[in-house]
Amino acid sequence: MNVQSKTDAPPAPGRAAQMSTRVGFLIAGFTLSSWAPLVPFAKARTGLDDAGLGLVLLCLGVGSIAAMLPTGPLAARFGCRFVITCGTLALAAAAPVLASTGNVYLLALALAVFGAGLGMVDVAINIQAVIVEKASGRAMMSGFHGLFSVGGIVGAGGAVGLLALGLPPVSVGIAVAVLALALLAASWRHLLPYGGHSDGPLFVLPRGFVLFVGVLCFIMFLTEGAVLDWSAVFLVSIRDVEPTVAGVGYAAFSVAMTIGRLTGDAFVSRVGGRRVLFFGGLVSAAGYLVATFAPSVPVAVAGFGLVGLGAANIVPVLFTAAGNHTSMPPSLAVAAITTMGYAGVLAGPAFIGFFAEATSLTVAFVCLAVALVGVALSARAATR
Repeated sequence: MNVQSKTDAPPAPGRAAQMSTRVGFLIAGFTLSSWAPLVPFAKARTGLDDAGLGLVLLCLGVGSIAAMLPTGPLAARFGCRFVITCGTLALAAAAPVLASTGNVYLLALALAVFGAGLGMVDVAINIQAVIVEKASGRAMMSGFHGLFSVGGIVGAGGAVGLLALGLPPVSVGIAVAVLALALLAASWRHLLPYGGHSDGPLFVLPRGFVLFVGVLCFIMFLTEGAVLDWSAVFLVSIRDVEPTVAGVGYAAFSVAMTIGRLTGDAFVSRVGGRRVLFFGGLVSAAGYLVATFAPSVPVAVAGFGLVGLGAANIVPVLFTAAGNHTSMPPSLAVAAITTMGYAGVLAGPAFIGFFAEATSLTVAFVCLAVALVGVALSARAATR
């Protein structure tokens, strides 16, 4: 594949590129969420206990982080289209293996490949999103990230539906691979064949403003990961909710975030990124406090919904801010903050577990609320 020359003037991305960007986010959200309903089957096939499964599942995160680090420069050298294609092929190759193997080592390898594919797609499609949004002259990042959330609902719901119909897990894995490849084929032509300047090393440490934004992304992804991994535990252990319905907290969070992102572009354009960060951070903080100290379960669930609504557009605004800043090339900046964000998802829930063991889950949630207030107070600096 030819490397984009610095002297070339690539055509400005238009509506077709905008649509291909949405499809890329859909691929990432769809493939990731389709794995969740398959986890119990993988556990049963391999005979792993909870601790062993948790160790194997780390391979997904390790694969993602390892692939994210060089993806920004690779996208700059070879184009977003090339990287997204490679990432989607990795996802499609790994999905049937994840759904069928009973070998622990093969499962670990497939998870690493799956994670690497996800990391490549996630970083490259965010780089493309920054380029496309900048060319459009209007806010689009929230809508792009909203398609990731839609993909999450479709992937998890579709996998559950196919399993409920009696299809074996391997058929679900094959269906995921086929749909991912079909979406790639439909959008491939309009994915960007470039991704920034092609010179420079394959990895650089984030610095200055980008490092600051990366820390904020870490907090926001930590917030999301905490709801995913600990909201049900909180409702069961603190609110005495039945385990079979304890997932309603995350469901409220997920629905609120999806709605917030799908309507977020117009909102960001109307009020500005600074106010979105400030008020969004405060609303999310209030949501955690409501969920923690609510007098009833429905109010607690509504609190988790507030967390999702407030957080919905913060990460998209931060990605736009990092991509538009001049301290680092956009491809390197986006790769850096994506990697730091995912570190929050991967390491954060475990940290919360240790912290909750030493104090309590209530104290942990209050600390998250304080961190979100910190994000709100950083709004001016993050959008300068």
